[in-house]
This record gives sequence, structure tokens and C-alpha cells, in this order.
Amino acid sequence: MAKSGGNAVSKGIVWVILLLLIVGLAGFGAGSFGGSVRSLGSVGDTEIDIDRYARAVQQEIRSFEAQTGQRLTFQQAQQFGLDRIVLQRMVALAALEDEADELGISVGDAEIRREVLQTEAFEGLDGQFDREAYEFALDRAGVSVAEYERDLRDEISRTLLQGAVVSGIQPPDAFVDALYDYARETRDLTLLRLGRADLDTPIGEPSDADLQAYYDANPDQFTLPERKRITYAWLRPEMLVDDVAVDDDALRRLYDERAELYDRPERRLVERLIFESDEAAQAAADSIAAGDTDFDQLVDQRGLELADIDLGELTRDDLDGAARDAVFDAETAGIVGPVDTDLGPALFRINAILQAVTTPFEDVRDDLQSEYALDAARRMIEDQIDPVEDLLAGGATLEEIADETPFEAGEILYSPEIASIAGDDIDAYEEFRSAAAAAEVGDFPELGELADGGLFALRVDEVVDPTLHPLDEVEVQVIEAWDSAQLTERLQAKADEIFAAVGDGADLASQGGVEIRETGVLRDAFLEDTPTDLVLTAFEIEEGALRVIPTDGGALILRVDAINPPAGDSNEAQQIKDSVRQSAGQGIAQDITEAFTSALERQKGIRLNSQAVQAVNAQFN
Repeated sequence: MAKSGGNAVSKGIVWVILLLLIVGLAGFGAGSFGGSVRSLGSVGDTEIDIDRYARAVQQEIRSFEAQTGQRLTFQQAQQFGLDRIVLQRMVALAALEDEADELGISVGDAEIRREVLQTEAFEGLDGQFDREAYEFALDRAGVSVAEYERDLRDEISRTLLQGAVVSGIQPPDAFVDALYDYARETRDLTLLRLGRADLDTPIGEPSDADLQAYYDANPDQFTLPERKRITYAWLRPEMLVDDVAVDDDALRRLYDERAELYDRPERRLVERLIFESDEAAQAAADSIAAGDTDFDQLVDQRGLELADIDLGELTRDDLDGAARDAVFDAETAGIVGPVDTDLGPALFRINAILQAVTTPFEDVRDDLQSEYALDAARRMIEDQIDPVEDLLAGGATLEEIADETPFEAGEILYSPEIASIAGDDIDAYEEFRSAAAAAEVGDFPELGELADGGLFALRVDEVVDPTLHPLDEVEVQVIEAWDSAQLTERLQAKADEIFAAVGDGADLASQGGVEIRETGVLRDAFLEDTPTDLVLTAFEIEEGALRVIPTDGGALILRVDAINPPAGDSNEAQQIKDSVRQSAGQGIAQDITEAFTSALERQKGIRLNSQAVQAVNAQFN
């Protein structure tokens, strides 16, 4: 019976080992919770062990932290309901283990021994099971050997029971076929896109009354969002470069360190094809010279890819012997050889010749000087961290910091919706924007770092309520918005007229606009420059039906030309159906397992000691 557990048993064992070892709960275990109460309750005759619950809670918290990358206190874990999730899981496991006991499902000592011996976590340096490593790992987890082997036996037995409940479960073929047909059915569509040129009359210029009416009806479009008036002090490397003394000797050393960049020998892009004999290599070279074949065809005939023969970018020193002279004495790119090499006779193909490059120090001095000065400025900025933090801690204002240090002060009206596009503006930095978004009036300024090595601190002076621009300040924007609204309204009306005309028998193609045809459109297809709900609408209407689809700039007309059922007997279709069958089967098996477990809980009865649960939870605080 144990062997029939197969992969499911192995997965269960891995879960147990991870639970015990990865968590590394040196503070929890057999002796973690004092007193005579050793269980949180029971399901049937099976008790829910206190230490097992504690380890599971800690593991749940660690898993949550690994997923979010943030530390989680137990109080926060309770707010997320993690402790209740674990308790429900412990109840479900107890119900399954109790049922396995009643049915007499268990495994012998030989199976437990085999699983323990095969667990990598218990291996010594020689790769074999090590008794001391076994006991040490369990001791670190606060679990005795007897407790671990008992839990392992319960885990395997429970897995066997679950496997028996869901074994052989497969969704009906009709169910799989229906899912496949739904997912793979396609539509052929015609789209008629309407634009400004399709209007019967131009829109014209708006009157003052038109603009005032649109402005009054759409104040949100011309209202600045809530902003924060922020005072800041910052220091960037560029602010200090003029104070950096640049030593020519230092620039020379930097130039010499990068000699490979500034003094590069001639290089050639080379491929090499090896042959089994001189005769075969010469025959290949003759065939290329006669035009009977080419280098690529020879590579294909050998069953090779070009990547297999590519030597990359080589210098003369990268090749030896005759190959060096043959490749680098050639005056132009092309085929050279046959040439004897350590691997046998070979043909070389030179794909490109990269001439030697020598860049004098004087040509790059200015670039080196700028880089050197910026690096030095960044180091100077690092020296400002402790003094500025001390000033902030002592109550210095940002204005005082700007007076006493190289920092510069400034003020900005910050809005999360309006980002600066100029690199010299502090709100172009994501680090500043994140700090500004989180800061509130009255917060103590803290020193932060910018991506380019700079430093900053900020203070929120006030929160500025949303502000409506006066009409005369945004008149151009109002004109553009009014025109866009008029265009949309009139194009949608035009689309309604075309819809009615086609319904009376008119030809869609004769109604103007730009006609676009899309074939084989799946339910999850993305059609560029169309509303997101267009494809969904196409699958809701019948073949031959039309719909008017509003767009941001007007409207388009959708017609379903054909509904194409999928071919269900191809190899690809069978592969997809097998995948659907497996996924659906897993879902059904999970539902059945949950229903079976819930039935066991109701049948056996759940008895929980709330005081014991609270006592265990209190140990985490």
C-alpha cells in the first residue's frame, strides 16, 4: 500500500521536511508551550497538537513574508486571518487522519525507514544517511524523532486516503469538448472605422458660449489635482563637480586601465568548418569556388547550425599556426583554406574585418575628466550623510541645512499625477516622488538617496486643494476638448445612421469609413486600436449581426461575418483537450477532497479549546 502512494507521498514528505527544516523554529517544539494542555482540541478521536499548530502558523507567516518581501508581525498576520487559515487546515488534517485510523490505513516501519533514509536533509558529507544529522535537524526544529516519524506516518496514511477518494476522477468527454469548443471557437469580423472625413459637414469653430458651456459642464477636465507644497533640500553630484580637483596623472591612470577600449587591434568575425580529411576539405573549397555550393549549404549538409561553427570576434593572437596567417593575411572577407588545425583540416569564413582602433588620450580626456569628477563628487556626497543626519536630528530646518552645507533648497508643488520630464527637476526622481507621496504635514524630514548618488530631504508645508483653472488660462485645452466631444457625438450619430441603412439592405462597404477585416479571432484576442470590449461583443452576437461600438474618438461598426467552430480531431486539438482534462480533473479532485473533508468534520465533530488557541497565539506576541 505504501508504494502505491507514489509521487503524492513524496510530495507530502517534502512538505513535511520543508515545514520542519526551512522554518528552523528553534523556539518552538516539544518544550515550547508549558502546562498540561497539549492539544487545541480534536476531530473525532484525533487531537490537534499545540506544537504542530505553532509550527504551521510560523511557516504560514514565513511564506507570506517570502511572497511580499516584507516582515510580518503576528498582529498583522491575525489581521490577514493567517492564524484562522492554519487552524482550519489543522482541523481538516485531523479529520483525514482520524478517518485513516478508523479505516486501518497505515504504513509499516520499513516504509518510514525508507522515506527517512531517502531524505536529502538527513544526509552527511558522504551523501549517505547520517543519524547525527537526522537528530540534529529535528532537534533544531524542536521535534523529537518519535514525533517526526509519527507525523510522517500520519502524512503518508492521509495521502493514501486522499488518493483513494479522488483516484480515477476524470471529467466527462462532453465537458472537455464543451470547454475546448468555447475556448477555440473563432469569429471572422468586418470593422468599419469612421473618422472626421466621414462627417457630412465640418464641425466648425466654437463660439464663446459653446466654450463656456463645455467648461461649466466638465470642470474635472480643467481642475488641477490635490497637490502638496513641499520645501526640499538636495545635493546632486553635478552640484559639486566644479569643486573637484582633477589630476592629469589620475586621468592617465584611468585611461591606461581602459587600454582595451581605447587601443584595440584588428579583429575579424570568423566561422570554422572542420573536415575529416584534406581531400574532403579541398573538395569543399573547390566546390565553393566553382559556384556549385556555398558555405551555408556545407554547414547544413553536416547537420550543424551556424552557432556551432561560429568563433566570434577574434584577434590575430586568438589563432595559432597556419590558421592565424590564413585568416589575418586575407585582404578581404570571404572563404580561406583548407588550413591544417589541431582539430583537422578546416575552411574558415571571414564575415567582417574590424579595423584596429587607437584613441589618443587627448580625444577622451574631457569624457574621463567628467566621469572622474562625478565619481569624486559622489564620494564627497557620501561624506555629507552623517553630518546632515546629525543636523536633522538636532532640529535644523531644511533652510538651515542649505545654509550650512553644500545642499541647495527649493520649493515645489508636488502632484502624483504630474511628473516632471526634466532631469534637473527633483520630482523627476522616483525616490523623491515616493517620499513626497508618503509624507504628510508635520512629518519630520528624513534624509533619502537618489538613484544618481544624490541626497535629499523634504518637508510638506501644506496640502493644496484641487484648483479649477480659470477659463482664459485653459482656453486652448477647452477648444480641443469641445472639438473632440463634438467629433465623438457626430460620428456616433453617423454610425447609427449607417447601422439603420444596412439594416434596410444597404451595403456596408458603400457607407464610407475605413473597412478592416479580421479572420480567426479568438475570445482572448487583442485587436489594436479597438475598444477592449469589442471582441467580447463579437462573441455575444449572432452571425451577420451588426453593432455600433463607441470609441474614444468616435465610433466603429462591427459585423460578424462568420462563426467558426474549432476542428476537434487534430493533434493540436487533442493536446489542448488533454491539458484541459488534466486541469479540470485536478479542480474536480480538489472540490471532492474539500467536500469529503467537510463531511468528515461534520460527522466526527470538531471540539476546539479556544483558551488553548489564545494561549498559543499569545506566545507569538
